[in-house]
Amino acid sequence: MTTFGYFLSSEEHDPKELVRQAKLAEEAGFEALWISDHYHPWLDEQGESSFVWSVIGAVSQATSLPVTTAVTCPIIRIHPAIIAQAAATAQILLDGRFRLGVGTGEALNEHILGDQWPPAEERQRMLEEALDVIRELWTGELVTYRGEFYEVDTARLYSLPDQPPPIYISGFGPKSVELAGRLGDGYIHTAPAADMVEAFHKAGGEGKPCAAGLKVCWSEDEAEARRTVHRLWPNQGIPGEAAQLLPLPRHFEQLAQLVTEEAATRSTPCGPSPEAHLNAIREYVDAGFDEVYVNQIGPDQDGFFEFYATRILPRLREAS
Repeated sequence: MTTFGYFLSSEEHDPKELVRQAKLAEEAGFEALWISDHYHPWLDEQGESSFVWSVIGAVSQATSLPVTTAVTCPIIRIHPAIIAQAAATAQILLDGRFRLGVGTGEALNEHILGDQWPPAEERQRMLEEALDVIRELWTGELVTYRGEFYEVDTARLYSLPDQPPPIYISGFGPKSVELAGRLGDGYIHTAPAADMVEAFHKAGGEGKPCAAGLKVCWSEDEAEARRTVHRLWPNQGIPGEAAQLLPLPRHFEQLAQLVTEEAATRSTPCGPSPEAHLNAIREYVDAGFDEVYVNQIGPDQDGFFEFYATRILPRLREAS
């Protein structure tokens, strides 16, 4: 059966609100949580970007839901040895319900310490090496590591869970999907892409979970919902590799001026129609995703959770 979860947006809500939403999600009947890991929001209009590991600690004490980072970049801004410690602690706090979602990141978050932003192929090699570091440290042994990108000097993790968290890997192209199938315990995507699920399975991911997320905007007024999406998330209408390459929110704002309301909302169900939301989610289920996470854009979180608790989640479970 498909797991239906809620996607907590660290870019749009402050940390206390994220914890409140996590509790509302559980009360509404969502079965799991995603949470984004950013240093900057995509746009200043979104307005937030708290430290995800602190929020995960708070969420672990407020709900009984599994939590996955969607996604953490363990290659530049934070050394993989520190991510190994953070994820191990999260797994303890969540009693084994934590999954470390990882990817190769965006310049938006990873340039902040003055590091050069590498090309995609180099970032993929960095991610592979970072996973080696993380998994070695999760053994609890004393680790010294000398790699192409990372060094670890006689480090040992003392606070370890009974079982290390699974690692889900994000991938949007053939090479990253191959890496995810070969090295990941699960796969992460953000579109209803059946071809990517198939490629992940062929690359070694057969039998491993595939998870995906989508954005919606519930409102009693469809036109208002569309305006909200265009105001807060026009960047999702920016095509190509800009999301990986631009370093500042203002650069996304400049490009977003070219994004029409229609382009911003093309893949986002807006308004009060249950069928619009159900059809969008079913695309992901039909594409083969085992876990589907929904994010509500905008401030009306309470109305969204009531709508999903009464009109959406019961029908999704009936169908599955």
